[in-house]
Amino acid sequence: MSIENIDTKKLPKHLAIIMDGNGRWAKQKGLLRALGHENGTKSVKATVESCAKLGIENLTLYAFSTENWNRPKLEVDTLMKLLIASLKKELETLQKNNIQLNSIGNIDLLPSKAKKELEAVIEKTKNNTRMTLTLALSYGAREELLNAVKKISDKVKNNIISLDSIDESIINQHLYTHNLPDVDLVIRTSGEHRISNFLLWQIAYAEFYFTDVLWPDFKEDDLYQAIISYQKRERRFGKTSEQIK
Repeated sequence: MSIENIDTKKLPKHLAIIMDGNGRWAKQKGLLRALGHENGTKSVKATVESCAKLGIENLTLYAFSTENWNRPKLEVDTLMKLLIASLKKELETLQKNNIQLNSIGNIDLLPSKAKKELEAVIEKTKNNTRMTLTLALSYGAREELLNAVKKISDKVKNNIISLDSIDESIINQHLYTHNLPDVDLVIRTSGEHRISNFLLWQIAYAEFYFTDVLWPDFKEDDLYQAIISYQKRERRFGKTSEQIK
């Protein structure tokens, strides 16, 4: 599979990836789970650079969910240390590739060092224009929707907006992703077929691509295969094939 097989005029404007399988990858090799997460960061780097090379404008990676806080403390601590190290290490790569870093989720729950490093890289890359890389950290879609409902309700209560004016646009404005387009393609690795509380509103009309490949083994060719599959599909958004044609 090569880049020549991809129609660069039909790329997803927003690609979202549920990066799954780090733990199983490590277990299969008789390694500690931490080494699975560490090797997963290599796939992150390769995928980000490949997406930028292709011309994908928005890439969102499900890095850490609200539910992940329930994992063993040692694993959570390891993931936070990896986050800090990766942000420091990859800043130069982001700048070189003109990539803007963005984050969604309740980042106030992150350890102070991780939050500080994240905010620093976001600030340093804010003027980059080639691609927006969004990390979903301490993210849960239900929490996101609940927060949006609360904010909108408060504005109605205080006569900032009227009840009758609430539409999809108003809801979009109050989501973490208010500055991003809807997702066109969701990729999930490791053979699982679940959404896992990820971007529930934003993926309403997304295409899905599931692969058995574990995240640390996810390579450039796997990304190309997913995009080629996406490009072969007919996206109708509720219309008939005849209407689309």
